[in-house]
Amino acid sequence: MSLDQIYLQKFEQAAEDIKSLTKRPSDDELLELYALFKQATVGDVNTDRSGMLDLKGKAKWDRWNGKKGILKDEAKKSYIAYAMGFLATHK
Repeated sequence: MSLDQIYLQKFEQAAEDIKSLTKRPSDDELLELYALFKQATVGDVNTDRSGMLDLKGKAKWDRWNGKKGILKDEAKKSYIAYAMGFLATHK
């Protein structure tokens, strides 16, 4: 198994583990997980910013846009590290 495959497997497992949490992460933690996940799977933000009435959409877009320029593989590693740290304290 290649290193890329190992990271992909760990990334997918971390995403599944986050989905199965019983304790809800804070809004800030959710935004960070969202932004890292989107950067890891899509890359740089490729949509328009949400309208002024969509506060949640704007917050998500802003956080993701803050990851602009981070390579997908680096974002995967960051997501894994963030998720594992979070899971260690919230299970």
